[in-house]
Amino acid sequence: AMSDDEQPTFETTESGASQTYPQQAGEIRKGSYLMIKGHPCKCTEISTSKTGKHGHAKAHIVANDIFTGKKYEDLCPSSHNLDVPFVKRTEYQLLSADPETGEVSLLLESGNCKDDLNLPTFVKVGEPTDDDKKVVEEILKGMEDGKEVIVIVQAACGEEKIIQVKISDAK
Repeated sequence: AMSDDEQPTFETTESGASQTYPQQAGEIRKGSYLMIKGHPCKCTEISTSKTGKHGHAKAHIVANDIFTGKKYEDLCPSSHNLDVPFVKRTEYQLLSADPETGEVSLLLESGNCKDDLNLPTFVKVGEPTDDDKKVVEEILKGMEDGKEVIVIVQAACGEEKIIQVKISDAK
């Protein structure tokens, strides 16, 4: 196993196994996290249907990718195990954010800087969501106003994204 020093950004190893755990499809609720087609998603709708006399109940799940907002659907027997991602939220103090490049610098509890994240409107795939744009506006406004900006970073499956902002008066 690698020591923590060699991998400062991820606490889990890169094997897929440790990033998810199994849960029965029938136990998934609205608001639950689950993997669909390899994407960490949050369930927005779930319905179960009985299929015929000897058929198994099927779960129909609609969910949005927690990083891109893209909609995915899954249909599977409700007794079937789905992968559920471990989703972690961490708060960091924002040191700087560059609206031109999207680069963000965050303060770790250790006093080191975390420089591997971008503003959420700088997306690798697709278009930023309205939430992404709102978060960026809040970040930049907070910085301009000289406030203390705390960002909440959501992490799952080796990906991270700033999803919320808290602004407070600078100390």
